Amino acid sequence: MTVFKKKLSLTSHGNTPTFINITEKLCSAIAESGIQEGIATVISPHTTCAVFFEEFVHDVDETGTEFLQNDLNAVLEKLIPNQTGWNQYQYPGEEHYRAVESWPDAEAYLPGGDRTALWNCDAHLKATLIGSSETFEVADGKLAVGTTGYCYFVDFDRTRARTRKCTIVVMGE
Repeated sequence: MTVFKKKLSLTSHGNTPTFINITEKLCSAIAESGIQEGIATVISPHTTCAVFFEEFVHDVDETGTEFLQNDLNAVLEKLIPNQTGWNQYQYPGEEHYRAVESWPDAEAYLPGGDRTALWNCDAHLKATLIGSSETFEVADGKLAVGTTGYCYFVDFDRTRARTRKCTIVVMGE
């Protein structure tokens, strides 16, 4: 059995959840692996990010967000409203604020000491519901999904833009 890994670097924009279609990168990794039969797994190491499988939608809004992604956002926000206040959720608590304030790079997480920059409990909960990985079949050296099946990486954290990573692992023969 062969194991092939490829790391992706992705950029989120902040302000709203960032959806990134990574299907082409997944297909390229499968081709690069040389594996004909097996599985491909896409994994996010971030606690506010998720990976999911969905139909590609041709309709987008004025920001380029696909309609199904807008619908997903609307449903998730009904279940888990965006964090807008310090007492809306228990997280982040005082101990967490103090811990982050002690980090050598605290300014990156709390610009100017602004504690509202950590109001992302909703992003953690949404990512938990969706999940941090997806596994796909590799058949005949290709991603074995239907014509409209696409793989997306989403960063639910709206607090700021940042570079995110994910790993594609292809295993098989």
